[in-house]
Amino acid sequence: MKPVKKILISLILVLEFLAYQSYGQQQPKNYGNIPDELVAYDKFQKAYKYHFLTPTWFYGAGREIPEPTGLKEVRLGFLGPLEGSIIMPLGVQMMHGAMLAVEDANKKGGYKGIPFRLMIHNDFGLWGAAANEVVKMDDEGVWAWVGTIDDINSHVAIRATLKLEIPVINPSDPDPTYTETNIPWVLRVIPDDRQSSYALVDQMFVKEGYKRVAVMRANNRYGRVGTMHFNRTSTRIGYPIIIEERFNDLDTVYTPQLERIKKINPDAILIWGNADQSGRIVKQIRELGMKQPIFGSDRMVNPDFLKYAGQNAEGVITTCQYNPEADDPKLKKFQTDFYNKYGEKPNVFAAHAYDAITMIIEAIHKVGLNRALIRDVLTDLKTFQGYRGVTGVVIFDGAFNNLRPIYMAKVNNGKFEFSPAPPIKEENYIYKKTNIGY
Repeated sequence: MKPVKKILISLILVLEFLAYQSYGQQQPKNYGNIPDELVAYDKFQKAYKYHFLTPTWFYGAGREIPEPTGLKEVRLGFLGPLEGSIIMPLGVQMMHGAMLAVEDANKKGGYKGIPFRLMIHNDFGLWGAAANEVVKMDDEGVWAWVGTIDDINSHVAIRATLKLEIPVINPSDPDPTYTETNIPWVLRVIPDDRQSSYALVDQMFVKEGYKRVAVMRANNRYGRVGTMHFNRTSTRIGYPIIIEERFNDLDTVYTPQLERIKKINPDAILIWGNADQSGRIVKQIRELGMKQPIFGSDRMVNPDFLKYAGQNAEGVITTCQYNPEADDPKLKKFQTDFYNKYGEKPNVFAAHAYDAITMIIEAIHKVGLNRALIRDVLTDLKTFQGYRGVTGVVIFDGAFNNLRPIYMAKVNNGKFEFSPAPPIKEENYIYKKTNIGY
């Protein structure tokens, strides 16, 4: 790389970091980057207390425990859907991202010459099973862990991590309620569906001017919680969803739902589901002669979506939690190393898992092998507020969500093109007295 180009990239990164400081935890405005005009009930009554703006501290014991001696490996945990799940490919990618981070750390000498080792656990998708896997990690002596993707299993797992006092960084579950449990051992590096919903509402209703929008979503927690803030936000600005249809995980034909949507002729359609199903839905929408613009959730940013939608994917707009096409040397190296090792491009979960493991390893180098101290340094603004990984800057709020600005993705000539989601302008959200806040 030419010296001038290196200097320009460095300058851009510095300016980007300085610009992001206004989003930081030190000066919170509204929880979750909510525009003033969209804060529930805010026009009627100010809340006595606003939650999730102040970090939850850990006041328990443990910081005094000395570092163990005689270790032959430093164990880190991983939990993800690796078999027996329809989202297994996402789990495998996430695991590979975590494994690559461990491998890179070991190439640098591990921890004081002791190699790191990833203890891999499958997320079976059964109620309570995720908690059992966290208990197994505790038995294995892991110092921190990353995972998982499924919303329900993530919630169950962090209850166990609270009892066992093990730090966890989630790189893959965008459920907005995940960090609202006030568990001081929990962080998340992937921006959540709240940010995606605000960006989609702004794009569809404000910028594009659509007024009658239909939603087609997965009939599970991912679909229900993922669209929750989209539905609430659209209602608050005066455009409630005109119809919501649902589909089950193994469905491949969606004609009955789409016929009902076609009958009421919406201005646009939002799809919230996995990549393969979303691709099939887009294809069937066009086969029914429906011409409406289509928007979708971030899981569409996947080769499977383009495969199943085919040429019908042209023009589809969704969100992405980072820019995989960014001209960032750190990201480029990660992508090259990942492809050389696993023979495919890393997805959003692989990239965020790499960052999550890297952050844990850096915390261990800073404070040693002590779970409470690792937790402390991960949540320490001086260390990881503004930390830059392969996915971009980490900007924690009081609940330790990553509020990094996200990207819009649009299919053009058979591939996704990425652009920053423009900041929401509050003047575009004129409050209407007819709105119902909830």
